[in-house]
Amino acid sequence: MLNSGYEMPILGIGTFRLSQSEAEDSVYWALRDGYRLIDTARIYGNEEGVGRGIRRAIEEGFVTREEIFVTTKMWTDDYGNGAAAIDASLERLGLDYIDLMILHHSAPGSDVSAYQAMEQAVSEGKLRSIGLSNYYTPDDFDRLVGETTITPALLQNETHPYHQSTEMKEHLRQYGTVLESWYPLGGRGNTQTLFNDEAIVEIADAHNKTSAQVILRWHLQAGNIAIPGSSNEAHIQENYEIFDFELTEDEMQRMTALDRNERFASY
Repeated sequence: MLNSGYEMPILGIGTFRLSQSEAEDSVYWALRDGYRLIDTARIYGNEEGVGRGIRRAIEEGFVTREEIFVTTKMWTDDYGNGAAAIDASLERLGLDYIDLMILHHSAPGSDVSAYQAMEQAVSEGKLRSIGLSNYYTPDDFDRLVGETTITPALLQNETHPYHQSTEMKEHLRQYGTVLESWYPLGGRGNTQTLFNDEAIVEIADAHNKTSAQVILRWHLQAGNIAIPGSSNEAHIQENYEIFDFELTEDEMQRMTALDRNERFASY
């Protein structure tokens, strides 16, 4: 339950680096498999494909629009005209409203006006919830909160076992803002580093699950929303099959002990 009053699924499909056609297929497969959270962004260049995948799934009866939670992000280049950026995303997605729009990066000097444009769009019914991405210090987060009216419902930051966002999660608690993990499995080029971590492999073996499934299960039990991205039909299904087991308290402590405050991305 977000502080905006809307419910958000805790596991979704990410579409970073997917082409229009890949995004369409991945979203369609995900909705067919049971996912209800879709994450895209203007800068990904695939909002149209995401919209097509949503419409395919609706037309085939897998889901209704009301059951889907769609997230997109406003790119920094668009902060100077946030209202137009919101309308453009709605048009590309082919939707009447967006469940969650996020400012893609911190940009002191322009992000406050962009956030205020999102606040206006909430009052107009175009957006239901609004939030932030890539705000990595309490001071930066508070800077924007102090100059705006609607408290961010969500902060989406790079978060995984080696970078557990502990400081920001603790800071967000006072606002009722939830943490969402991008790169929940480490991101392209880094997944094998996490998948082959000895502790994660041992926990996976104990549950007869894959390392990916253990990491995603850890996210959910740690209170993070996770959006693993994939264009692989089998991996999309595998990533959703995490609701039939639970990590023990000891296993959660072992996962917590992996934190190195180490990010894989530089943006």
